[in-house]
Amino acid sequence: MMNYLQRLGRSLMLPVAVLPAAAILMGIGYWIDPSGWGSDSAVAAFLIKAGSSIIDNIPILFAVGVGLGMAKERDGSAALSGLVAFLVATTLLSGDTVALLKGIEVANVDPAFGKIENAFVGILSGIIASIMYNRFSQTKLPDALAFFSGKRLVPIMTAVSMIVTSALLFFIWPVVYSGLVSFGTAISDLGFVGAGIYGFFNRILIPTGLHHALNGVFWFDVAGINDIGNFWANEGEKGVTGMYQAGFFPVMMFGLPAACLAMYHTAKTKKKKQVAALMLAAGFAAFFTGVTEPIEFSFMFVAPALYVVHALLTGLSLAIAAFFQWTAGFGFSAGFVDFALSSGLPIANQPYMLIVQGLVFGIIYYVTFRYLIVKFNLATPGREADEDDILDTTSSSNENKSDKVIAMATQIYEGLGGDANVTSVDNCVTRLRLEVKDMDAVDQNKIKATGIPGINIVSSNSIQVIVGTQVQFVADEIHKIRNANKRKSV
Repeated sequence: MMNYLQRLGRSLMLPVAVLPAAAILMGIGYWIDPSGWGSDSAVAAFLIKAGSSIIDNIPILFAVGVGLGMAKERDGSAALSGLVAFLVATTLLSGDTVALLKGIEVANVDPAFGKIENAFVGILSGIIASIMYNRFSQTKLPDALAFFSGKRLVPIMTAVSMIVTSALLFFIWPVVYSGLVSFGTAISDLGFVGAGIYGFFNRILIPTGLHHALNGVFWFDVAGINDIGNFWANEGEKGVTGMYQAGFFPVMMFGLPAACLAMYHTAKTKKKKQVAALMLAAGFAAFFTGVTEPIEFSFMFVAPALYVVHALLTGLSLAIAAFFQWTAGFGFSAGFVDFALSSGLPIANQPYMLIVQGLVFGIIYYVTFRYLIVKFNLATPGREADEDDILDTTSSSNENKSDKVIAMATQIYEGLGGDANVTSVDNCVTRLRLEVKDMDAVDQNKIKATGIPGINIVSSNSIQVIVGTQVQFVADEIHKIRNANKRKSV
């Protein structure tokens, strides 16, 4: 199970990597036009819409990225199938479709279906697409249906599977969503304790998208609290209004950027540059704009225990801020932009203390993350089991590099047993990840003779060949060999 979650986490890294740039664009646009969000500035409108084109479509990016990354071969049909799955689910469960199915007015549709385009459905769509690819990409249909064989069959089977999944979600999703709304309403009377509980569940539920149910209770006028609306209207009670927002500032502006620093410092030496690029951008986006998805999705699946710790610390932050009645608010998210804009409102109460709290939480996050990552050898970015400190076997000569890679790929594939034995080929940053029918048919000596640093036998059918930083080129050549052999056998 942990291996599966880590594969899922690595699959999310491709779409996650684009999020920080989008968040920064939106933050700058919001800074230029904080009240109109583009209505009073063409430049702000351009930046906000450019950023939101990505941020607002995170679920779609996840559907495509997970579909591609979780498939046994990184093929475009797997990515297309992820998109197909997402479109089927979100169309069948949209407010208009639900109203049609139930024979009611759109206004009377359960509000849960208004939040169906979320990260959970995106990830679920990608997972189902990858399963369908792994199962049907090599399926041969009768001659009359031969056109739909193999990879063309994958999107079709994905659509069918997602219809069934959508039918289940049709009944399950509203029950879970309304249950969380009731839960949020119940804890809203618990003062600072309730704020802490809300903060914890706000983070824990992010992977499912169900945090929107709780947010509606506390931030908007679902249960009469309307924390965001009242704060920016300068209405309510000073020191109380804003209590469900204030505690996020120390976490998003200081805690998570400090966690980024901890993950960078604990990354393996050869991966520090790559990790630094991601974490610097993600950390700045969290501090400046309050957009934390690039950080959270980078470790929530590869190190879920660490994500629970993050959720606990978030709950603690909200409880502390609410207890001392330090308040500030946000319209976009709890970053520097919103902090600077909200601190000047009369209803804000000692907002500078959130900076002090944030500095303390930055230290707590850094020490806690660094200790837990090292102590339990957590697979945060740059520390995955496939990222050992190994030698780079890439030739220094550009002239014959291609020939050497082809020769290496050919010999490795032959040593693995070729088409008769190899069932799946994938790669990470430094290793080939392969599935074979019979481990006894693998000639390890022949593979090692290519000069690779080592071999790791994972299970009776799973083997990893440690190649080095040129592994992508070797993997590409092996895929070419497999594809050429398939064409010959047709």
